[in-house]
Amino acid sequence: MLTGEIRNQVDQIWNNFWTGGISNPLEVIEQFTYLLFIRRLDEEHTREEAMANRLKKPMARRIFPEGEDDKGCPYESMRWSKFRNLGSPQEMYEVVAEHVFPFLRTLGGDGSTYAHHMRDARFTIPTPALLVKVVEGIDKVPMEDRDTKGDLYEYMLGKIATAGQNGQFRTPRHIIQLMVELTAPTPKDIIVDPACGTAGFLVAAGEYLRHHHPEVLRDDKLRAHFHRGMFHGFDFDGTMLRIGSMNMMLHGVDNPDIRYRDSLAQEHTEDAERYSLVLANPPFAGALDAEAVAKDLTAIVKTRKTELLFLALFLRLLKPGGRAAVIVPDGVLFGSSKAHKELRRMLVEDHKLDGVVSLPSGTFRPYAGVSTAILLFTRTDSGGTDGVWFYDMQADGFSLDDKRQPLLPEQKLGVAPAQKLDEADHAKNNLPDVLARWRARDGAEQKRPRTAQSFVVPRADIAAAGWDLSLNRYKEIVRKEVRHDKPKEILAELMKLEDDIRAGMKKLEEMLG
Repeated sequence: MLTGEIRNQVDQIWNNFWTGGISNPLEVIEQFTYLLFIRRLDEEHTREEAMANRLKKPMARRIFPEGEDDKGCPYESMRWSKFRNLGSPQEMYEVVAEHVFPFLRTLGGDGSTYAHHMRDARFTIPTPALLVKVVEGIDKVPMEDRDTKGDLYEYMLGKIATAGQNGQFRTPRHIIQLMVELTAPTPKDIIVDPACGTAGFLVAAGEYLRHHHPEVLRDDKLRAHFHRGMFHGFDFDGTMLRIGSMNMMLHGVDNPDIRYRDSLAQEHTEDAERYSLVLANPPFAGALDAEAVAKDLTAIVKTRKTELLFLALFLRLLKPGGRAAVIVPDGVLFGSSKAHKELRRMLVEDHKLDGVVSLPSGTFRPYAGVSTAILLFTRTDSGGTDGVWFYDMQADGFSLDDKRQPLLPEQKLGVAPAQKLDEADHAKNNLPDVLARWRARDGAEQKRPRTAQSFVVPRADIAAAGWDLSLNRYKEIVRKEVRHDKPKEILAELMKLEDDIRAGMKKLEEMLG
């Protein structure tokens, strides 16, 4: 976790942007991202220099070439460690605006996802004074530790969410971690998020693997796969692609595949059946124009509704045996249209629907109040659903209003809290219980009554209910017997009270003389 001091440094950088004339939180993150990338390039170049000096050999890979650019500025002067010490704000501003950013845009040739997304980098810091403040602020932040770098960027991204309008693409971090824990990624998985935004799911999957499968970085083959073949993210927003790829870089993934793709509009021939794990919370924007939808998706389900098209897309991308944890609006679970029913039938009959976790309706506040659920399924092409596990999550550790304040101390929050939760804590944070009961879904959970918070519903019952997947369809409510007195008894009680009042008033009258 970030220390208070580093948080304060980040807050100060953010405030400098704000007071310096950049008020759009996305633009703040974008400019911050460029400067972090420039600092990282210098650090890599310094490492290469040190290695060449140790080995007494020429540099194997020069990031900043020898010589000058076409405006006569030495590439050496474009390094972070050089321009930050120029002393003159105006001089630093000219070097960064007129030389460093044009140089950034030429880096696409090195093949890395970061360089690719920097090709259209725009420098929008308006004044030399603001640039100096921001560079000095970033320079003070310790960036040696991968966890610190990752947490720092996550903290910045969290600020976008709190800034309101632009926060709709931020899935709460604890919900992302829950979905990653439920799917338990393995070192050989090929993971995709077709609407990756800031790459939160991919980052969390990478952190899970580092923690649970440290061999992923010790074994040469697994390490190469982790850095270059495991993580794939698509988005059609260039800013998101830059932010997402930087998020992956700061979390220590060398070259993830984060690229432009309109997931619902482009055909998926090259990506079909390629991935073993889908993690996603795609945007649900109503209906698309029929001609804008990829034909290979409408072949799976005839619809223009984005939430159904995304489910068809997940099935198309997964290889047989591949699994998914995805967030869907509640309407997907009980919608009565032909396309809704057909898609649910497909998940239950043709594939293996493993579970449905109903999320509290305030999970995505303040920017969306819609009720949602996590769908967990495996593509099999041959059925396999014996029963579907349902969980009625009522609390995720945070208040369900617009403020989303933590309800428990930090050590009791999240999927794997540092401290054990008692019953009162569970009422405020269901996440550890969701994970424990998910792991027991083929055992003890099978015997749980439908009055419990989680239970298993046989496939036949779901088929009989028209493939309805809403938890309330199957949950049984325990009603306590309430006994009411007979009307005559209530009247008699009222009359007695009246007599008592009258007697009291008479006594008061006598006392007054």
